[in-house]
Amino acid sequence: MKNNESFITGEMLVKYYELNKQKKEIEHEMNELKDAFQTYFNNLVGPEHKGEITISGYKLQRQIRKTEKYDEEETIKRLEELQMNDLIQVVKKPDHEKIKSALNLELLSPTHMEGCILTTYSPAIIVKPITPR
Repeated sequence: MKNNESFITGEMLVKYYELNKQKKEIEHEMNELKDAFQTYFNNLVGPEHKGEITISGYKLQRQIRKTEKYDEEETIKRLEELQMNDLIQVVKKPDHEKIKSALNLELLSPTHMEGCILTTYSPAIIVKPITPR
């Protein structure tokens, strides 16, 4: 951070707070409009169809993105019935709950797990007015 940028004023906090409040209000309004547009297209062409209208020089389009994935439980069952076990992945991953329990019961010591824990940090900015009690 540059020297001349390392100060924070009350005005900056007020502005951030007010802008964040406006952002939430705008997002709420936009979500209400999107819901109205979705309802319109659902009634006009059905819930799984794209649509398009032009009003007052603006074009409103609804696109439908289709994603498909296999139902894991049903697919594994079917592949096993077909004796196609080579098409089934066996994924090894730590069971966080069981590790936590083993640590609590002292079946596992924290030193056993040294070098295994990945810690990440993500900064969050919160500005809110202080209200007197």
